[in-house]
Amino acid sequence: MKAVVTGAAGFIGSHLSEALLDEGWEVTGIDCFTDYYDPALKRDNLKTALCQRNFVFVEADLRSADLAPLLDGAAVVFHQAGQPGVRLSWGDGFGAYTSHNVIATQRLLETALHVKVPRVVYASSSSVYGNAAHYPTTEADLPQPHSPYGVTKLAAEHLCSLYAANWGLSTVSLRYFTVFGPRQRPDMAMARLVEAAVNGTAFPLFGDGTQVRDFTYVADVVRANLAAARADVPPGTYLNIAGGSSIRVRELIALAEELSGSTIELERLPVQPGDAQQTGGAVDRAEKVLGWEPQVPVRDGLAHQISWYRQVRAAD
Repeated sequence: MKAVVTGAAGFIGSHLSEALLDEGWEVTGIDCFTDYYDPALKRDNLKTALCQRNFVFVEADLRSADLAPLLDGAAVVFHQAGQPGVRLSWGDGFGAYTSHNVIATQRLLETALHVKVPRVVYASSSSVYGNAAHYPTTEADLPQPHSPYGVTKLAAEHLCSLYAANWGLSTVSLRYFTVFGPRQRPDMAMARLVEAAVNGTAFPLFGDGTQVRDFTYVADVVRANLAAARADVPPGTYLNIAGGSSIRVRELIALAEELSGSTIELERLPVQPGDAQQTGGAVDRAEKVLGWEPQVPVRDGLAHQISWYRQVRAAD
């Protein structure tokens, strides 16, 4: 069977592509190598997949490319591509977010409908919830994004639901809660924390460290995607994909120090606009609908990420 992975050179997309290849899928990966972070890192992410004969990579922009030939014959499209990050989504940066997250998704859904793709799995975000009224948040809670980024992720999720309701396109939106692990984007907090622990650089701490995050290991997110591709669910389904436990940032720093054997220097900075004070998702619905639950706790996942980073650093 054929699967299409957008954002295939990214953090999650590259892991997902490799998992599909291991299962024997024919995989078409698509990426346009935006410069949000160093494109060379993304090309490194593709090295394992490119060695597989059943992997085809296409460098293309979802906003302008002819998508029909790429999606034709696919049993599932995993839409991982998008413009990430909260802090750059304000001001003049918002145009890139609406373009990459909303317009690109609409074009992809329109093409999937036209060529009759059986299932589209969309990578949504816990950012759709913003500062929720209570935790853990459930899918029944009203989305109230706290950043322009969250607005665009929710808009794309609504597009998935609209194509499902109006045209019967089978979509599943997965609301990721702070994914971490090897190959994580270098701008993300866990990646910066690992870098600080291993290299002795300062870790930028925004606020007082009391923020609470629900971290989800990348292998668990990959399993959720694979389950969403196969599950018998109504079109327009949306689900939380969370790590199942929350931790304060200052406790995470202490854990990184313990696992790395280092003392981490802190660069104290003000709270950034758009950053939620807390995230935490209930996964009962995903357990029921997908038969999925998180398996990798934060301690184990962080240990894996530190080990991976040390290996990469030693190889440079």
